[in-house]
Amino acid sequence: MGRLDGKVAFISGGARGMGAEEARLFAREGAKVGIGDVLEEEGRSVEAEINESGGDCLFINLDVTSEANWQDAIAQTVSRFGALHILVNNAGIGGVGGLIEDTPVEDWDRVMDINAKGVFLGTKAAIPEMRNAGSGSIINISSQLGIVATDNSSAMYHASKGAVRILTKSTAIQYAPDNIRANSIHPGPVITAMTESRRGDPAYREVTHSRIPLGRFAEPIEIAYAVLYLASDESGYVTGSEVVVDGGWIAQ
Repeated sequence: MGRLDGKVAFISGGARGMGAEEARLFAREGAKVGIGDVLEEEGRSVEAEINESGGDCLFINLDVTSEANWQDAIAQTVSRFGALHILVNNAGIGGVGGLIEDTPVEDWDRVMDINAKGVFLGTKAAIPEMRNAGSGSIINISSQLGIVATDNSSAMYHASKGAVRILTKSTAIQYAPDNIRANSIHPGPVITAMTESRRGDPAYREVTHSRIPLGRFAEPIEIAYAVLYLASDESGYVTGSEVVVDGGWIAQ
C-alpha cells in the first residue's frame, strides 16, 4: 500500500530539482501525477522516467504566471486522471542579492510574478476541482527566507516567499469548510540546479554552511518527504501550518 494510493496530484516546477523528486516519490507512493513546467525537454524526461518505472505521469507545459495556462493544466490533469486531490506549488526562481535601492523594478516584478502570483493562480485553479473531489491538500513551497532575512539574499526573494507563507494561511482558513487543507514548506538551501551557481562560490558556500547547524545543504528527497507527509491523509488535522526543513537555520 502506498501512502498516496488513489490520489491525483499536480506539481508545478516538476521538470527538475525538488519538483521532479516530489513527482518520483508521489508516483512510488501510488499517486497519479501531473507535472507542469516551462522546461519541456526536462519535463518530458521526468514523465517518461516515471511511466517507464510503472507510475502514471502526465507532463504539461505550464507558465505559472498565466491564469489560462493554469486552468488548462488542471483541466488536462483532471481529464486524464479523473480528479485532483493534491497541489504542490513548487515552481520558483531565486533573486540576485543587492540593496533595495539598487533593485530594478523589472526584477522585482518577475520574482513576485513567478514565486507569489504563481502560487495564487495555482491555488485558484485547483480549488474547484478539490471541492468536487470532496477534499484536498495544497502544499506551497516557500523558504526559510520567507520567515527570516539574511544579508546575502535579495529583498524581492524574501518578500515573495513571505507572501507564499501568509497566502497559505489565508487559504487554509478560507477553505477549511470545504475540507481543503493548505500548508507551506520552508526549505533551507537545497542541492538543485537553481542553486548550483551560488554553491560553486566557495565564499558563499562557507558562509551558508556556517549558518546551518547541520552544516550542509539539503538533498531534494529530504524536502520531498516533508511534502509527502502534507499530501497524505497522515496530516489530516494539519492546516495553516509551516513545516521548516532547514537544518536548524531559523532555530538560532
